Amino acid sequence: MKEIKKVLLCGLGAIGTIYADKIQRHNADDFRVLVDEKRKEKYSKNPVIFNGVRLDFNYLLPSDCDFKADLIIIATKFSGLNDAVKNIKNFVKEDTIILSLLNGVTSEDIIGAIYGKEKLLYSYFIGHSSVREGNSITHDDVNTIVFGAPDNSCENVLSVKKYFDTVGINYKIPEDIKRSMWLKFMLNVCANQPTAILRMTFGEMLENKHFMQFAVKIMAEVRDIAKAEGINNTETMIDETLKHLSTMIPDGKTSMLQDVEAGRKTEVDMFAGTVIDFGKKHNIPTPYNKILKEMVEIIEENQKSKI
Repeated sequence: MKEIKKVLLCGLGAIGTIYADKIQRHNADDFRVLVDEKRKEKYSKNPVIFNGVRLDFNYLLPSDCDFKADLIIIATKFSGLNDAVKNIKNFVKEDTIILSLLNGVTSEDIIGAIYGKEKLLYSYFIGHSSVREGNSITHDDVNTIVFGAPDNSCENVLSVKKYFDTVGINYKIPEDIKRSMWLKFMLNVCANQPTAILRMTFGEMLENKHFMQFAVKIMAEVRDIAKAEGINNTETMIDETLKHLSTMIPDGKTSMLQDVEAGRKTEVDMFAGTVIDFGKKHNIPTPYNKILKEMVEIIEENQKSKI
């Protein structure tokens, strides 16, 4: 079995910092964080503070050539994925394993088209959101990386499992990782977008019958596309998503609502945009996601005009 020692992280945001902290404490000598010149200067002057502790990382620039990674973890926003794909080029070797923690169901295909699907494991993050104030991030350590492959007995899955056990990273390996990813995607599509538009917490969302009826219609578009994509057991996906939603913290907010409140660009292209694109591919109508995408884009344009 391949042993993972050298690890590269791309994306030092709310999710990436959680795992940068864990890996750094395990073995700082073999860990690098990939940044551009601007971010390197920023983090050098004002290091990230995570749960009250200053984090000083070994930073790499995309032009560096003296580090080859056994494992690359991409934890950027969707808007940063294309840059991340280009910037990891010098650090990929023949047997490098790549994990993409992005939401959605397309990042593995995007990365695999450049570096080969044999290097990719399907993966995503579940857990509580971090709270960021300036360069200070706090998190309650409720987090899990869900990952796997069509064959979970393959060497790459076993190598990552062993590494996560050693580092102390929480993980799950579902029997059907692609179905698991589409379930998470359905949850994000039906909750993130309308709550961002309506400025509603999970509790407000769950208590509003009209909202939940609307959410089910959004889920139905995702279910129909998942079925067309060959995902297994799509007939129970909506009920499973509703059950998952009922477990959310009432005062919690979706990541897209937090992006809107902070004036950041959202991931609407990864959610509604992806649904719309798959709808065109399979000739499946997606009217609810088309409206959601337009409304979020109106909010983004309005915020941009105020800057």
